[in-house]
Amino acid sequence: MSHHTPTASSTPAKPLRRDAQRNRDAIVAAARTAFSAQGLDASLEGIAREAGVAIGTLYRHFPTRLALVETLFDAKYTELLAAAEEAAAMDDAWEGFCSYLEKLCRLQACDRAFNGLVSARLPLHVAGREMYERAKELCIQVMHNAQEQGVLRADVTAQDIAYVIWSQAGIIQATRTVAPQAWRRHLHLMLDAFRAEGAHPLPEPPLTSEQVDQTLTTLECTDEGCREAS
Repeated sequence: MSHHTPTASSTPAKPLRRDAQRNRDAIVAAARTAFSAQGLDASLEGIAREAGVAIGTLYRHFPTRLALVETLFDAKYTELLAAAEEAAAMDDAWEGFCSYLEKLCRLQACDRAFNGLVSARLPLHVAGREMYERAKELCIQVMHNAQEQGVLRADVTAQDIAYVIWSQAGIIQATRTVAPQAWRRHLHLMLDAFRAEGAHPLPEPPLTSEQVDQTLTTLECTDEGCREAS
């Protein structure tokens, strides 16, 4: 999975006035629809317009694009963490390995912004960082379980899981409107390649953690949009 760096810890927010809470809820609802359909660079002006508020009101609730992204995807990271915990506890380690990757790719497939988010190196607040680190630990445990049972090839590393995320991101985007379930065929082709049975020596060594970090798509989230950093 991709590497994230934490931002400053957030402090508990005071309860909002009823009208302010109504505006915030409308912004989040409009943003969820826009980000899901358009990706991380969805227009904030368009989100404010759909929510029926001024752009200044949006910025009062969410000073940066990333703050809005975090609010939308905390729930999905929580869902991914729950899937990782369930997979790590399965007696059948191969089933656990497959179920975790299926859940990860399904979350990518159902939301364009989440698809971009898991493929990027973006800062996360402390709570998000902790969820990410815990999911990463559990993913490694799922892999080790499968390797100990002899069902996952022994030369697979945690960095190889990045190949699943990166390749699925492109396939999901390319086939979204013509064959929205095509990602599942590709995933299961990859899962067969991960099986220990019939494995052949690989011609190249695995990526290091540093190489994965260097390879990640780095996005800058600005008021104008999320774009690839130079």
